[in-house]
Formats: sequence, C-alpha cells, structure tokens
Amino acid sequence: MGLVRRLIVTENMSFDGVVSPMDGWFDPAAQDEGVVAAVNEQCREIDAVVLGRSTFQDFAGFWPHQTDDPTGFTDYLNAVQKYVVSRSLESTNWQNSTILRGPAAEEIAALKDAPGGDIDITGSISLVHSLWPTGLIDLVRAWVFPAVQGYGRRLLPDGMAQRFDLVESRAFECGVVLLEYRPV
Repeated sequence: MGLVRRLIVTENMSFDGVVSPMDGWFDPAAQDEGVVAAVNEQCREIDAVVLGRSTFQDFAGFWPHQTDDPTGFTDYLNAVQKYVVSRSLESTNWQNSTILRGPAAEEIAALKDAPGGDIDITGSISLVHSLWPTGLIDLVRAWVFPAVQGYGRRLLPDGMAQRFDLVESRAFECGVVLLEYRPV
C-alpha cells in the first residue's frame, strides 16, 4: 500500500478567527509578495482542491475570468483538479472539475486513498466543520490577517474540543502570520 495523501485545510482568517465573510480585510489579488511566494510554494505539493458548493461557485465566477494575475493563482486554480462536494449542483464547465455527490467524508477518504499529491480544502467552512470529527484532516494552515472582523463564521465550530501540534509559524512583513497545525 502506498502513502495516503494528506488532507490540508487552508483558511484565510481575521485575527479573531473569522473566515467568512471577509469584509474588507482580504483581497486575493492584493497580497504581499512574501505571502504570494509562500502560497505558490505550498501549491506545488497540492494536486487536488476540494470545495463546498458555495465556495466553488464563488471561485468559478471569479478565477477563470482573471486575465492579468501576477500572483499565479489563476493559472494554478484553472489547472488543478477541483472537486466540488454538492448534491444540488447540476453541472460545471470550469475545467478539471468533478462533482462529488456521495457523503463528503466517504468521497474525501476515497480521494486520500487514490494516488497523488496533497489535497487542499479552502473556504468551504460548512464542509470543513463537517470533516472535523472524521479524523480525515491532516494539517491546518491558518493565514491570520491583522484585522478583527467582530462577527461571522469561524474556523473552529462552537463546542469543538481538539488539541493541535504546531508544525510551523511564519510572520510576513505585511503583518500576516501563517500558522500550521496538525490535529492530535
């Protein structure tokens, strides 16, 4: 049996842990060059992205239409294999996209067992919340922005009890901090 792929949750969040909505503190096209370089470095290990329906539709409505993207995110997201977890989405015409209709945990476990690189989930907070108790999440990458949102959906759901080991922390000139944790 080969190595099982890692499932990585990557979230941009405010200092108070809010991942959605991103009211004025996050702009994917206006990132510090150090942050962009770090994200692109991480993307080299990821060959599949899993998204919930809402995040997928937001991404599909934005990224394929970017024509002058110096970050490289557009090219990466257009090329990477994308999986959208949805029972209601009828179809998608964004290249390299597959709709997963079965129970999310089963579908993602099957992806982890298939050959390939790391699998990333970004945004998609309802999907992430549903996966916390399954043990499928191998790593959490929290990009913490120096802003307080004050309201909204948080990375960790209320009532969740979990320990994490710090894997890496990096601070960037713009005030963003990357925290990587492994669930224990």
